[in-house]
Amino acid sequence: MIPALSLDNITCTFISRDDRSQRYTAVADTTVHVAPGEFVSIVGPTGCGKSTLLNLGAGLLQASSGSVKVFGETLDGINRRAGYMFQAEALMPWRSALQNVIAGLQFRGMDEAQARGLGEEWLTRVGLQGFGDRYPHQLSGGMRKRVALAQTLILDPDIILMDEPFSALDIQTRQLMENEVLELWSAKKKAVLFITHDLDEAIAMSDRVVVLSAGPRTHPIGEFRIDLPRPRDVAEIRTHPRFVELHARIWDVLREEVLKGYQQQKVRA
Repeated sequence: MIPALSLDNITCTFISRDDRSQRYTAVADTTVHVAPGEFVSIVGPTGCGKSTLLNLGAGLLQASSGSVKVFGETLDGINRRAGYMFQAEALMPWRSALQNVIAGLQFRGMDEAQARGLGEEWLTRVGLQGFGDRYPHQLSGGMRKRVALAQTLILDPDIILMDEPFSALDIQTRQLMENEVLELWSAKKKAVLFITHDLDEAIAMSDRVVVLSAGPRTHPIGEFRIDLPRPRDVAEIRTHPRFVELHARIWDVLREEVLKGYQQQKVRA
């Protein structure tokens, strides 16, 4: 089966902002594949290049070496088959919830009435029926994330890229959103590449977890198949004996890298 997204032997090097004669390598010799319908999470220490890989898959960055392919075709420019849900707030404050959800459809030239109809349908799917006329400042953090989720999925992307989308939410709202994503994902089984610092979240949601090393020259150091039963409730699955076993195995690989990353952050500070 041809992967939905292939990052093959990727190395990505940047020029230092402080000293332009200096270069640093964010990720090196890294290969990650995501099959159609597969939910893959990437975990690793802070600053290890997780978001760099996501931006390469979105076409927002270009690799120094290696290749990025989308369903077997080399990616040239923006990945038009992917939807990107950012960590930071990305809603337009001057547009209502409905107007934010349908923005992508409008940019593509869809008929206004059809776009609004689809927008109302997606607001209902994410539990925001009747909130379409509210502006972002009138919505809670969790509600804004639901709008952002609808804004991404309404475009029906073949690949969904998610960069720690729920990290700013309280634990209860976060678990509700995680279950929401799993329910929507299970309906159409799109390929998902999910970035998170939270190992519990990665295991609870994924089919596979990839562990990255601490920098410099980040690279994968472990890959784990998550063979927990689906459908899953992210709170309940944490008590499953297999979850506990997988968590221990992955943490054994991740622990030392987290400590390395922490020490590197202290040195930089």
